[in-house]
Amino acid sequence: MVNSFRPAIAMMALFTLLLGLAYPLAVTGIAQAAFPGQANGSLVHDADGRVVGSALIGQPFAGATYLHPRPSAAGDGYDAAASSGSNMGPLNPDLAARVAENAQAIRAEDGPGVIPADAVTTSGSGLDPDVSPAYARLQAARIARARGVSVQQVQSIIDGQTQGGFLGFIGQPRVNVLLTNRALDARFGAEG
Repeated sequence: MVNSFRPAIAMMALFTLLLGLAYPLAVTGIAQAAFPGQANGSLVHDADGRVVGSALIGQPFAGATYLHPRPSAAGDGYDAAASSGSNMGPLNPDLAARVAENAQAIRAEDGPGVIPADAVTTSGSGLDPDVSPAYARLQAARIARARGVSVQQVQSIIDGQTQGGFLGFIGQPRVNVLLTNRALDARFGAEG
């Protein structure tokens, strides 16, 4: 009977060491060597070396001088511990009310114009770090007024931060909010 269990126990120990220890260590080592920035969370540092955020996680920017992110369903302040979608369907009256409220706030802040969908709806994770180029352009006039610069200057920074789809055809063009706001601060001076 013991002879029947010995191979099973040996195989379990072998595969535990192989797949539970050796493989994860190898993948981590390769990631750290080949892509250290991405493997460590794509952290963004200020001039003093302090971490100010991640290029992969959305964070709130509310001042008129900054590009605003899309709304978050992840609680107050883009709480990563509460990351999730709202799970509200298109016929949900609460969703319709929230979208209308978001649209009204954007019109009051950024003026009339076509409001892109990502400006009033949350992302699947609630922590999307990017906005569409259309939503970024909608905000350019407000940012320019608040910073006392021309709309063309703000638009040139937004254009410089616009990323195309992966390999040119996978995904949509996008503008990273944190990186764009850091570029605005670098060009026109930090606010607050």
